[in-house]
Amino acid sequence: MKKRLYVLVGPTAVGKTSEAISLAKCLNTEILSSDSRQFFEEMKIGVASPTEEELKSVKHHFIGHISVEDNYNVGLYEKDALEKIDSLFKTYDSLVLTGGSGMYVDVVCNGIDNLPEVRKEIREELNDIFNTKGIIPLQEELREKDPEYYKKVDTQNHIRLIRALEVIRETSKPFSSFLTKKKTEREFEIIKFCLYMDREKLIERIHKRVDIMVEEGLEEEARRLYPFKDLPALNTVGYKEIFRYFDNEITLSKAIEDIKTNTRRYAKRQMTWFRKDEDIIWVEANNNINWKCLIENIK
Repeated sequence: MKKRLYVLVGPTAVGKTSEAISLAKCLNTEILSSDSRQFFEEMKIGVASPTEEELKSVKHHFIGHISVEDNYNVGLYEKDALEKIDSLFKTYDSLVLTGGSGMYVDVVCNGIDNLPEVRKEIREELNDIFNTKGIIPLQEELREKDPEYYKKVDTQNHIRLIRALEVIRETSKPFSSFLTKKKTEREFEIIKFCLYMDREKLIERIHKRVDIMVEEGLEEEARRLYPFKDLPALNTVGYKEIFRYFDNEITLSKAIEDIKTNTRRYAKRQMTWFRKDEDIIWVEANNNINWKCLIENIK
């Protein structure tokens, strides 16, 4: 009988952490995080990392395991995650993988396309364009050179834009031509669940979560991270808005308002990504999810 990886995804603030813990307890197993915002040890409040109590209730992996200064990417995560899964399957028949970063979930389930090496100077030049002229020149260049990928990518994510453009500049070929979409067969079975809830209820939870972050010391955490604000890890909702406040570009109240707005937009993009996955089993997020029943119905 194949080992089984249960994947639990969903938009931010939907309740993945608590439900992943419930699912893991039901299976008597451990949890692997695929939330790329929770990988960094210096970032806790602004990325809603599991609490110490939650981390103690079920063993978690890939929470705060690297530094914001580390050069980490989806390819390295695939290698690390598969090694950890292989190791844990020696003890457990089932594991839980959870997070809201669709690309990081996908790489564990389906593998990653082999992309060419890119010269350092190309990456530096593109980063310099972003830092001096903003995201619009990157968007325009990608739209011109690879309209197919431009239609699919999150055009507000400068990291994704730069990654595509550096490959295009290095090879003179569209980035989309390297995306083969060939699924890598894993040696374990994969069952995917996606949590969802009414849009208005989710928005209410997002706003409440941001307010709690502020109460717990988001501003102080962001101030400690301010010296690293130009690193890719810190270009994320919850920090970049506070950094603008530190730079006297906006007020604190405006920064908090922007965090709520950008988190809502992020949640919408997450759901757009998950809806494309035909293998997902949709589960309404509430306080009465019977994971044992759901699992038994799959067998």
